[in-house]
Amino acid sequence: MVLSGGKAQDIALAFDKDGIGGIVNASRSLMAAYKSELWSGKDYKEAVRLEAIRMRDEIVGSIKNK
Repeated sequence: MVLSGGKAQDIALAFDKDGIGGIVNASRSLMAAYKSELWSGKDYKEAVRLEAIRMRDEIVGSIKNK
């Protein structure tokens, strides 16, 4: 399954109930995290780290709720 610009709920379909089975490429959203309103004022590295954690948590939540 290949999705472009997918939301966590869409991505959750690629994983089994234990969270196994998917690869998520989020390079563009991670590279530009420091530009987002959510992480404005953070340096580049901190914005990337926080966005990766936020995305992981959103995907895990969607897998558990599917």
